Amino acid sequence: MIRVLLADDQALVRAGFRSLLNAEDDITVVGEVADGAEAVAVARRDKPDVVLMDIRMPGTDGLEATRQIGADPELADVHVVILTTFDLDEYVFEALRVGASGFLVKDTEPVELLQAVRVVARGDALLSPGVTRRLVAEFASRSRQPHASTELDVLTEREKEIVALVGEGLSNDEIAGRLVLSPATAKTHVSRAMIKLGVRDRAQLVVVAYQTGLVRPGWLG
Repeated sequence: MIRVLLADDQALVRAGFRSLLNAEDDITVVGEVADGAEAVAVARRDKPDVVLMDIRMPGTDGLEATRQIGADPELADVHVVILTTFDLDEYVFEALRVGASGFLVKDTEPVELLQAVRVVARGDALLSPGVTRRLVAEFASRSRQPHASTELDVLTEREKEIVALVGEGLSNDEIAGRLVLSPATAKTHVSRAMIKLGVRDRAQLVVVAYQTGLVRPGWLG
């Protein structure tokens, strides 16, 4: 059973999500909260599999709540999905950077929401890599240049190559085809890179790829 926590300051939104999710045999809503501070407290107490987190809430917002959850080692298995009204929201980019597993716009189709919850609960990438890639590229392109960083020094050359391909939006199978590897080997390289870089999931790996210049979306000159 996939256990979901709803965090949104609008009661009607929570009611709609709860009704949709509880109608599924493999998903149950274990809690509802109206602000980020409550979301963090309930996540620490109940350790849900997935938190559907509204990014804009009064008091402690979804971004800060995501940051706190992402920084807590005891919540490593709690996956945050950001809910936003606009798919290119600067706060969404920051949420991905600090630990969110992905994002959904609030008017997403019900079947897509259900699929997202199941995918995230398995620990897989939430959305098609290209969706997250477009979001990251939108904001990375506003920077004049990638920031100077030595964080990639912990990676082997092959791992850097793999991270760059993740940043370009390739799946493990596509990476395997590009580099003539087995899918299992590609997945192992991705996992090792995530561990070495201290990132929680693939979405953060995409962010690292852009911020360090492994992938360049055409920085302004």
